[in-house]
Amino acid sequence: MYIRITTCLLAASLIASPVSATPLDGRDTPQSSLLVHPWKGKRVAFLGDSITDAVHVGTTKCYWECLAEWLDLIPQVYAKNGNQWDGVLRQAERLKADGTEVDAIIIFAGTNDYNAGIPLGEWYDYAQTETTVKGGGKEVRTRRMPQTNGATFRGRINRVMDYLKTNFPEQQIIILTPIHRAAAQFSNQNIQPEEAFPNKLGLYVDAYVNAVKEAANVWAVPVIDLNSLSGLYPMNDAHARYFHDKDTDRLHPNAEGHRRMALTLMYQLLALPASFR
Repeated sequence: MYIRITTCLLAASLIASPVSATPLDGRDTPQSSLLVHPWKGKRVAFLGDSITDAVHVGTTKCYWECLAEWLDLIPQVYAKNGNQWDGVLRQAERLKADGTEVDAIIIFAGTNDYNAGIPLGEWYDYAQTETTVKGGGKEVRTRRMPQTNGATFRGRINRVMDYLKTNFPEQQIIILTPIHRAAAQFSNQNIQPEEAFPNKLGLYVDAYVNAVKEAANVWAVPVIDLNSLSGLYPMNDAHARYFHDKDTDRLHPNAEGHRRMALTLMYQLLALPASFR
């Protein structure tokens, strides 16, 4: 089940000590009234695409930098501009190869798979397989196994999650749904229509968002639904203020858009353990 609004922000084990407040753009920050929490001092790997990339595509500050200030976590960023979910697998492999010690892994990807028209695929392959049943007898039943076709969206997610579950069994793993997206034009060869239009397969972005939500139950991981919870809606002109350029890039949030995402993520993360060690 993916995470929606929760009223349980602090676990009973939290220590009643104030968290130091760091002003952001001259305003009070929300952590000033919170208590010490499980994410303090934790190392968190961030995997994903341009919205998470440390090169700051379309923004001067990323959501994970806000989280680092507000929650005092330590970000380790592996996200890369333009990556789809197959690229997330390569990022996870780099994380493992680097030997970086992390407590949690957060994945924010999928919008590029939609734009590229990657087929959704299926979660499972099925095969008639013999199994032992009550009394020691044998029966042939239809067994399902994760589908790992790297050319499909669900297959890519399966490959990433299988790799992470195998190599990071003690770490918290969290997936974020893609946010809403309006039109962007980076060149004549890179024009991306708003989400009101389907991709080349005739699929709307909702199908990819819903597939990410399904991954919560397929892989037993929390999914934070930024698509709805962040409130960012760039098709409405009033929300252009949260994106890089109102005329040419309503795909990438600006610093204010990242702050809004970070506010949502902060309160959602406080309802989750930072690791299982």
